[in-house]
Amino acid sequence: MADPAHDTAQPVSIGEIIEIHGPIVEVRCRQLPPLRRALWVRSQQKTFVLEVHRHVSPNVIQAITLHTTDGLARGMPVLDSGDVLHVPVGDQALGRLLNVFGEPLDGLPPLDEDLVRPVHSPPLPLDQIPARIELLQTGIKVIDLLCPFVKGGKAGLFGGAGVGKTVLIMEFMQAMNSLHKGVSIFAGIGERIREAHELWLEMGEAGVLNRAALIFGQMDESSGVRFRVGLTALSYAEYFRDTRNSAVLLVMDNVFRFVQAGAEISSLLGRMPALVGYQPTLSSEVAELENRISSSTHGAITSVQAVYVPADDMSDPAVTTIMSHLDTSVILSRNLAATGIYPAVDPLLSGSRSMDRSTLGGRHYSIAETVREHLARYRELEDIIAMLGMDELSSADRIVVKRARKLQRYMTQPFMVTAAHTGMKGVSVPLETTLNDCEGILGGRYDDQEEDFFYMQGRIVVTMSFTLELVDMAQRQVWPDVDAFQGRDATGSFGLWAKHQDFIARCPAGISRIRRRGESIYLAAPSLLVMFRRGALTLTSRRLFLGTSPEALENELLSWLAHDRERRLVKAANQNRLEQSLMRQLRELKSDDLP
Repeated sequence: MADPAHDTAQPVSIGEIIEIHGPIVEVRCRQLPPLRRALWVRSQQKTFVLEVHRHVSPNVIQAITLHTTDGLARGMPVLDSGDVLHVPVGDQALGRLLNVFGEPLDGLPPLDEDLVRPVHSPPLPLDQIPARIELLQTGIKVIDLLCPFVKGGKAGLFGGAGVGKTVLIMEFMQAMNSLHKGVSIFAGIGERIREAHELWLEMGEAGVLNRAALIFGQMDESSGVRFRVGLTALSYAEYFRDTRNSAVLLVMDNVFRFVQAGAEISSLLGRMPALVGYQPTLSSEVAELENRISSSTHGAITSVQAVYVPADDMSDPAVTTIMSHLDTSVILSRNLAATGIYPAVDPLLSGSRSMDRSTLGGRHYSIAETVREHLARYRELEDIIAMLGMDELSSADRIVVKRARKLQRYMTQPFMVTAAHTGMKGVSVPLETTLNDCEGILGGRYDDQEEDFFYMQGRIVVTMSFTLELVDMAQRQVWPDVDAFQGRDATGSFGLWAKHQDFIARCPAGISRIRRRGESIYLAAPSLLVMFRRGALTLTSRRLFLGTSPEALENELLSWLAHDRERRLVKAANQNRLEQSLMRQLRELKSDDLP
């Protein structure tokens, strides 16, 4: 931000302050400045920046202050900057944490002002916006398959607090850096400074900060700052698009705070509230922000916007207004997050305007629609399953439900930006791999695999095996090529496969299943100790029975248990007789008179 004290052209005084209402300042002017003109008010401590927002009368304006109003007073002279607010731009902004004026918040030196750009600028003319639709792959399976992003388009992440919006945003920035070698601009609208600091540190640890600029209007700042920080971030995005010819990812978290700031300003201006208390200018304010996000012949700005949904109500006027400008809507479900499905994207409510056969291609469109049909049918049957169980379903519905549950777990994915916290290495999955895997699940290729096998994986790899060691009182066997193990402990059934984390359990008398070379082998044991460590499984029991028929093994196990019980009873009787004999001999020895 250029300071009038250092400006070569002397700023002209245009009037004085007559009223102050929160962030709204009324100025009596000798000549009305145009709307959006930046004005300056100087005090001994600092320079205040105002922006003309409304012409009240031929000689009175209302302006938004982009600072707190501490230090302003009636009668203070107001200076005309001669233009709209400008911010310093350039490659120097990458890796920096800045405010609405482009001033540093990270304690590093300020940016050079050799190259500046206006905060307010018109959207691109239609003849400069390419008509061709190009998909932007993110490496996130559920996004690329069911709600693909459009290069140069706008995508929204809708959800309440705690469903994973910020984590998804950071993963998008990681994808833009690694997959597309582009630039990320993060606009923190109404964010807490603690969250901003944590995000700055996490992005540095994740290695994405060197190709990103963070622009923050913090929660404790005036509504004017929160109302304009999104436009500041857009100015940086337009610079990298038009001057550096880069692919730009513009991330805004949270656009709902932008709407709230506009509502605060509107009420202080004295406007009559509209529906649900929002400002009557809601549509035009959102359009001013959204219409500048577009592609050009030089580069593309792809926007991902986190949108807070008040009380999880998708019919809220602010939510519906923002959604009308978006190409892709990603709805995050609290119910899915509660069951451990991350990313918690609702595949039935989420969608994209590019979901048509001509844009995606026949194969992608057909697989995506079939996946949705399976998941929709599963959701319809969930209540029946909860009340009556799977056995009451038809054979066709049972197959659909089993495959839908596997698809639901397949859509989970470990993220690169959370690897340090979860201990799971993040993965990026190409779209072609996702299509092949979903096609295999829908076609029954993986019907023999357990549901847990698909959870938190990248691509499906079924060739991986692990070593199994079987130990009982009679023998010890080692099998180096086992695919999976399924058993049951006191809490229920569980499955183990090659990528499973270390695990230990004790199973009561019963039958377990081993998958080896694509075939099932059943194991019966009176009591089984299961220990999986470093990719190797050890099963220990007093006696192990192996076979291909669970019924025959059950009879064999019951016979052995009965025989073992009889043997234990005989052993206990023999031990009792021995103890009685020893006690009798001891009494006889005590009764003898020894010399």
